[in-house]
Amino acid sequence: MRKITLWLFSTVVALVLLFSYRTSTGGGVGSVAAVAVPDSDGPATPSPSSSTGSTSGSGAKTYTGSTAATRWGDVQVSITVTNGKITDVRVPVYPNDNGRDQEINAYALPILTRETLQAQNAEIDTVSGATVTSDGYLRSLQSALDAANLS
Repeated sequence: MRKITLWLFSTVVALVLLFSYRTSTGGGVGSVAAVAVPDSDGPATPSPSSSTGSTSGSGAKTYTGSTAATRWGDVQVSITVTNGKITDVRVPVYPNDNGRDQEINAYALPILTRETLQAQNAEIDTVSGATVTSDGYLRSLQSALDAANLS
């Protein structure tokens, strides 16, 4: 009876360990760089409660949202608006202090920027597994939209 109990307990432990192992399903770390590259003018560095805007020669205007502090690090979104439409989204500031942050944001930031361009507002879903970064992204995005007088 003791051997059966020990065997059953060992099997349960092995199954729990096996099913709790997390594998990487996101893209590589290199894909974050495409999202985080600042405009050619360089990144704006406003104070955490301010928003800035800059104009380029093509009539496009860039608005940088306030920096949103999250549990894992700051997030800041910059949007380019042309003729009242969001034409570009950049994320110059995001959590990237460790490999896990880099992995999460390599997956989440492209999704958030794509959804922003499609929705043309801040009414987008958070990315599963990147809820904290998504919430900071949405707060900073709304700040940039407010500065651009967009809803």
